[in-house]
Amino acid sequence: MKVRDIMTSDVMVATTTTPINQIAKSMKDLNVGVMPIIDNNQHPVGIVTDRDLVIRGMVSNINTSDTVEKVMSKHVISVTPDMHVHEAARIMGENQIRRLPVVENGKMVGMVSIGDLAVHGIYENEAGSALSQISTPSRPMM
Repeated sequence: MKVRDIMTSDVMVATTTTPINQIAKSMKDLNVGVMPIIDNNQHPVGIVTDRDLVIRGMVSNINTSDTVEKVMSKHVISVTPDMHVHEAARIMGENQIRRLPVVENGKMVGMVSIGDLAVHGIYENEAGSALSQISTPSRPMM
């Protein structure tokens, strides 16, 4: 099975100039924890999570009207729609991430999540393995 078979193609995105408070409101309204950041050509240039908003935003005293560029992760790990879902699960596990932008010809075309993998029972082992790697702390909790 390919990533395109399970990905979400109707994904809300933002640009680097979108205010942080607008991102947070959109995430709340859509009940999502991540938003891809794209440039004017639909190329992914970052990703922001609800955790980024808290850790990088609130704790660093960034103004909520500042742009998302101040809190987003700029290193985007992505997959292609034609990639096998086993490979996507492996990438999630290795990088300890739960969601991956799906990029085709340099443009954002969807998102695939650990939940998308788990929903398809045939991939329970891969999803479980990826989630186990994602959930393992990289260092001991104090």
